[in-house]
Amino acid sequence: MFTGMRIAAATAGAFALLSAGLPSSASARATVLRCVTFVHAQDRDLGIAACHNPTGRTWIFRAVVVCGRAPDVVGEWVTLPPGGSGESQGYCGGIFTSGVGAVGVDERPA
Repeated sequence: MFTGMRIAAATAGAFALLSAGLPSSASARATVLRCVTFVHAQDRDLGIAACHNPTGRTWIFRAVVVCGRAPDVVGEWVTLPPGGSGESQGYCGGIFTSGVGAVGVDERPA
């Protein structure tokens, strides 16, 4: 009986420690650029990120493309001045690709 209580207490304590040490999704930094990501309509191996910079500061970004069974790829860095728009794309190549699985954006201040 005491062993079961110790395991439950240890599990609850570990959960509390892990929960306290991990940031919640609500505290994660919001993205600054306004981006739309998608897979090309005729070429399922091409992932695209199109972004607009609504801020008063220059930003850079690139597409981050998950390629299924092939290695993931990143697009070229694109510089967006204040009010500017641009597009970055990555191509999933090779014989092992199963096409684009997801497209994300890596953004940073310039």
